[in-house]
Amino acid sequence: MLNGKLTIVTLGSHSALQILKGAKDEGFKTLVVTTTEKAHFYKRFKFIDEILSIPEYSDFESIEKKLRNKNCILVPHGSFVAHLGLEINKRMSLPYFGNKSVLDFEAHREKQRQWLKNADINVPAQFEDVENISYPVIVKSYGAAGGKGYFYAKSKNDFKKKMGNFKAKHYVIQEYVIGVTLYIHYFYSPLTSELEILSMDRRYETNVDSLGRIPLRGQVGLKIEPSYVVVGNSPLILRESLLHEAYDMGERIIKASKELIDKRGLWGPFCLETVITEDSEFFAMEISCRIVAGTNLFIEGSPYSWLTYDEPMSTGRRIAREIKIAKKKNKLSQVLN
Repeated sequence: MLNGKLTIVTLGSHSALQILKGAKDEGFKTLVVTTTEKAHFYKRFKFIDEILSIPEYSDFESIEKKLRNKNCILVPHGSFVAHLGLEINKRMSLPYFGNKSVLDFEAHREKQRQWLKNADINVPAQFEDVENISYPVIVKSYGAAGGKGYFYAKSKNDFKKKMGNFKAKHYVIQEYVIGVTLYIHYFYSPLTSELEILSMDRRYETNVDSLGRIPLRGQVGLKIEPSYVVVGNSPLILRESLLHEAYDMGERIIKASKELIDKRGLWGPFCLETVITEDSEFFAMEISCRIVAGTNLFIEGSPYSWLTYDEPMSTGRRIAREIKIAKKKNKLSQVLN
């Protein structure tokens, strides 16, 4: 099916620029699918060979045949489920980088929590009965919403007040772990069975991060509730004495995925979203089973990628490198779904 020159395609959103730049650097043709109103934006980037416009992202299925005829491999990112929905992603007929079976675990917080626990990774306490809550807590809606639909509650009265205005039907109530947030960007290769850490970041969230710049006495009376909408990312380097645990957690995630999801497990890029406490303990809030937007900081590589590669290596380029190696070795079936 995939013979001759391959084209890497993705949706025009999230980390599309990094994915397509990396694909071009590895010698692939590149194509972006975007809405008509955003097409002019992507025209400015010379590494994008072709732009396909559709009225809405939900029209993606209507162009799948055209993309198959162009010898395309689809590289997903966080906007795929957000814009297309879980079921459309699962029934896509295009060659798809990654294991679609992990989508059910990423989208379902309880399954995801079980995965993390099976990997022997600390997770925050979770509460079903309001009467049993130990405050403070954070309430999170399901799905990749960039921090929207979250709220913080410091007490039972605070919780009940905010819960009355909460719109989400599906959510979890978690212990609010105090510590430093750290998002670890991994890549696992099914071709070599090796795990890499390519970079790390922390998110800049409004307005919870900006509130921290106001002295406590200045916050009194403002009546501003913390919100967690992600507007950007900043790089972070982990103490080397903690780095071994970051690698160990990634290894345990891969092992657990092969036992819990299916024998192929998770491969390609993924991210553990963690908080590190004052006792240097990691707690995992979530796992993202594809490239995350924080990797956009590292299009020219990071200190961690340079430990493995003697050239700039972004997560987007690492995906393309894996596809390139798999094609050369006639092992594309090991990296595509």
